[in-house]
Amino acid sequence: MLKPLYSPRPGQPMRVAGFMSGSGTNLVKILERQENLGRAPEGSPYEVVVVFTDNPSSNAAQIAESRGLPLAVEDILAFYRSRGHSTKKDLSLRPEFDRRVLDALSPHAVDAIVLAGYMSVVTAPLLAAFAGRIVNVHPADLRILEGGRRKYTGDYAVRDAILAGESVLRATTHIVRAEVDGGELLMVSAPVQVELPEGVGAGKPVGPEHRDLWNRIASEHQERLKRLGDWEILPKTLEWLARGRYSVDDEGRTYLDEQQLRNPEAP
Repeated sequence: MLKPLYSPRPGQPMRVAGFMSGSGTNLVKILERQENLGRAPEGSPYEVVVVFTDNPSSNAAQIAESRGLPLAVEDILAFYRSRGHSTKKDLSLRPEFDRRVLDALSPHAVDAIVLAGYMSVVTAPLLAAFAGRIVNVHPADLRILEGGRRKYTGDYAVRDAILAGESVLRATTHIVRAEVDGGELLMVSAPVQVELPEGVGAGKPVGPEHRDLWNRIASEHQERLKRLGDWEILPKTLEWLARGRYSVDDEGRTYLDEQQLRNPEAP
């Protein structure tokens, strides 16, 4: 039996919390899409009702103020430092942090969360409260498998894909689950061509003397992929979620308009 990820309410947009940790450019594109959809007679099917950040130095305050939106801040590094940690790597503490995030969201009657450049792993309290209604965009084609598992996950997906010799890059939107980058796929972007400097070839081990070069190449490609991939498919995915077009079955398969998503290319 199919279960919608979100069931629209007549005349009421899906209420979204926009999560971000840095520049917030993905969230800006989501807000721009909301404004464009709002010009149609039926209005936008979603509305960002709160901006949340785990980083007080991010652009969240500027974005929230410019749009007249409430801002919620929970400083994750301060949270960890108060517990004797210099980094946020210890995930055993993260559920306690995410319970604080839930408390921060509670006044806003949120229906769904979009991770728009949110750099912290989401854990059980949020996953349970918004089951199937947390959406993320990842800078890799998550359909590519190796040994039965997704090949390009984690923070260095773009660099890993280029070094592995991939000729094109794609971004993927997916449902957020407990396994990082492991949730059901929703949309995959159009391809972005890999362009290497003359004399530079992929498929070889990277020594310390070449690390800066490859990090720069990966950064340039990731920025291009954000513009041509993330900014296209993340707002569109959120729109389709809000319209009730996505559903899942008991086996965890994803559907769009009751048709199984076997190859979720962007329209």
